[in-house]
Formats: sequence, C-alpha cells, structure tokens
Amino acid sequence: MIWIYYINIYYMSKGDLLMYDVIIIGKGPAGLQAALYTARAKLKTLVIGKDSVIEKSTRIDNYCCAPSQTGEELIAIGVQQGKAVGVEFKKEIAVSIRKNSTFEVITDNNTYKSKAVIIATGQPSKKIPIKNINYLEGKGIHYCSTCDGFFYEGLKVGIIGYTDYAIQELKEMQNYTNNITLYTNNQELDINTINQKFLKEQNIPIITKKIYSFEGEQMIKKISFDDQSEENVDGVFIAYGTASSVDFARKLGIMIQDNAIQVDDNQKTNIDGLYAAGDCTGGFKQISTAVGQGALAGKSAIEYIKKLKEEI
Repeated sequence: MIWIYYINIYYMSKGDLLMYDVIIIGKGPAGLQAALYTARAKLKTLVIGKDSVIEKSTRIDNYCCAPSQTGEELIAIGVQQGKAVGVEFKKEIAVSIRKNSTFEVITDNNTYKSKAVIIATGQPSKKIPIKNINYLEGKGIHYCSTCDGFFYEGLKVGIIGYTDYAIQELKEMQNYTNNITLYTNNQELDINTINQKFLKEQNIPIITKKIYSFEGEQMIKKISFDDQSEENVDGVFIAYGTASSVDFARKLGIMIQDNAIQVDDNQKTNIDGLYAAGDCTGGFKQISTAVGQGALAGKSAIEYIKKLKEEI
C-alpha cells in the first residue's frame, strides 16, 4: 500500500506540472515580453518554442534603450529574464491547439493545458511552390483537417508534409477517413519516435517523390510528380513545415484577415482567453511593436485569469 501511495502522488504531481495559467506559443520578443508580465503577476507561465526568426539577425540597432546586439543575444537576455521570474521554457514545436473547458496545446513531444493562450509565432510560413496550388485552394486543397475534413468522409485524401505537424493533421483526418496517404514532397521525415511508431502501426502509405503539380478543373483530381507519375486524390490537406499562427487560427475559428490574426486593442481574439501578439497580427513588423503588443497581451491574460478566479 505504501508503494501505491507514492506512485499515485508521483503521477498526480506530474499531471499538475502540465497545467498552466498561461501558455505562450513563440519565443520571440512578443512572447517573451508577455511571459514577463504574466509570470510577475504570479501566474504559472509556459513558453513553447525552439528558435525565433529574430535570432538569425546579425545586428539590431533600432531598438530603443538597448545596445547594438545580435538577435541571438537579444533573445538570450529575454529568456534569462523570464527564468528569473519563474517562466518555464520548452524547446518543443506546437502542432495544434484545442479548446474545451481549458486550452490544450499539443506539441511534438507532449500535451499541455492552460486557462489562457497567447499566440506569438510570427508571420505565417510561405506557401510551397507547387503548380496550381493557388488555383485549387478551396477546390480540394485545404489547410485545416478540423475545419474541412468532414467533406471527405470515406474518400481518398493526401496530407502534404514531413513533420510532426503533418502527422497531427493526419491523425485528425482519421476521424473522417482511413484512406490517407502522406506525401513528403522529397523531404525526409522529421518526426518523433511516437509518430514513427504510429505510421508503422497504422500502415500509412508514404510517398516521398517531389510533387510537380496539382491537377483538376472544378476540384482537384490528382497529384503529378516530377518523374511524370500520378496519384488520384479526392482532397489534399497542406501541413508543410511547422504550424503557423494562421494554422492555429483556422482550427479554433479565430478571425483572420489578410493572413493575419485579428485582435482588438487589448490583443484579444474573438475567442475568450485567447490572445495574439507580434508579427502574426500584421501591421508594422518591428521588435518595438512586438514587445508593446506582448505587454498588452500579457496584461489582458492576467485580467482574464483574475476574472476566472473571482467567478470561482
């Protein structure tokens, strides 16, 4: 009985560690600034992200009150400041967000829960250069299995991607059909061991050939490859590289305009408890702007969670 008692305590503690007040997706200036505000307000805060685009900057001279420095140095200082006030950091890649009674953020390694989420992932990734991709968008080419998977129940579907993000989309697509093929477009699979095991156990067909074009008139009919071979499909879902802010927005029903997340003056989206800051909201793409929006998003998240606690 003693051993059982200790084991239960261990798992209970482990589960508690996965529940946060605020989860921030993105380790750039917007996300780090938001984290400083929420952690200093004694909220349990987690920042999820591997590398920020700004870390590639060789010199930053136009950020007020800061000496000339590299992007890598700037982010390192922000991370150090965050850790000093209790911010937790996970070098993982967020692949999906769900909203039930709380938010669930799924990464390439784990699932974390929180009362509020701040998206600070920067600009959406560029589209892959495949012939006819723009023409057939909405005509069988989609970017969100949760949004559009229903229309392909029992049909043949292709998932375009090679990372854990693509596997997450594939798993969600299995709610509608088991006739799914993964197309990596000449990229090597870059997925964790859990997803490797999943693909093997599920016997998911994987085609690695480079895609030349998508073919069809009113709807997509086939995928053509560089070697002139073809594959018939009823629909295609793009999950290439890592999930962007717009990918998260589509799944949750967040309002988007001109490929940017729409927020109010307090960085709030149209979903309670969900905020966005930085380049993902459009506008003037500068560190100073991102930091200001991060501060507002952090303040708004603090007020939201305070209100939740008062209601309880």
